[in-house]
Amino acid sequence: DLQICQHRAPTCCTKKMEESYQAAIRRERTQSIQALNFELKYVIVDHITAFQEDFESLLRSAENHTSSLFETAYRPMAKEAAEPVKELFTDISLYVLGAETTVESAVLRFFDSLFPLVYSRLINPGITDLSEDYTECLRLTRQDINPFGRYSRNMIVELSEYLWASRMLSQALSLGIEVINTTEHAAVTKECSKALVKMQYCPHCQGLTLIRPCVGYCLNVMRACLASVSELDAHWREYVSTLEYLTNKMAASHDLEIALTGIWNSINEAILHAQLNGPQLSAIVDKVCAQPRQQEGGLSSENIVPLKEATEAQTFVMAHTSLKNKRREFINYMKRSRNFYASIAERLCDGDLVMRDSSTCWNGEDVV
Repeated sequence: DLQICQHRAPTCCTKKMEESYQAAIRRERTQSIQALNFELKYVIVDHITAFQEDFESLLRSAENHTSSLFETAYRPMAKEAAEPVKELFTDISLYVLGAETTVESAVLRFFDSLFPLVYSRLINPGITDLSEDYTECLRLTRQDINPFGRYSRNMIVELSEYLWASRMLSQALSLGIEVINTTEHAAVTKECSKALVKMQYCPHCQGLTLIRPCVGYCLNVMRACLASVSELDAHWREYVSTLEYLTNKMAASHDLEIALTGIWNSINEAILHAQLNGPQLSAIVDKVCAQPRQQEGGLSSENIVPLKEATEAQTFVMAHTSLKNKRREFINYMKRSRNFYASIAERLCDGDLVMRDSSTCWNGEDVV
């Protein structure tokens, strides 16, 4: 009653043993593919971790530097600006990690929150009544009068280009892990299961436990079993090319590091622009929003930051060569994996599974 290991000679196998062989062969095939995938998956996971750690480190440094700009150059509004700054960098982090948001909305939301502070603490530091209604009016007015000139738009353009590449790379790396995991758990068809049992275990039914499959026979069986997996070849090659493109995009002259570390300067230039145009802005705001109460006795000189203090050169040196080196090593490894799915049958038939050094091997029917 054997269904797979049928042979003219007497056999020591039963139907129940054949069923056990089929269960074993499914386990072994999954383990074999997992072993092949292990290094590739490890490299991608390691790069995901390194990318996220370095990105978060960059983001924290850029946030700290932006906060220090307010504390040193714009002290009257530093405390109130802390929350909008924090929200801006949180939004940037969420965007790169795949959240449904945009760089433009994050930057505009920041400048919406910043304008009431700049207007009431720097342009008109005598304002004492900054009510919710007046603050909201200033926020809405910002969209119409564009107090920060071209600097807010420049910041959006600069960040969007390089954060987009980082966002795509982050998503692509996660997709790579998903693809690898899917191939590990691809279902083994009945035909494949029987063919693998016939190749690996039917010799045992004849007592030939040391005879291994012939190389050509193994390749034919594995290619048939892995046809659906090997179809990934063209897509995987395209995937590796996309990773290479994104990595090169991030390594361009104005890369992610430069874009993030330049945020403080864009904000500084935007605030200076608003201060320089303070009288014109005040004239428009007074028409649109009701005039708030002013502090009696004139302005306190302690609350007015000299313009020159905000324009002093600020140095921001960051050494993130490690991230660039990791990117280069990673993409070189991935380029070597281009034919990973095209050659999967050859690698499964390599090593101890087949007979290479002897002319005697199993061809599915007999020893040849």
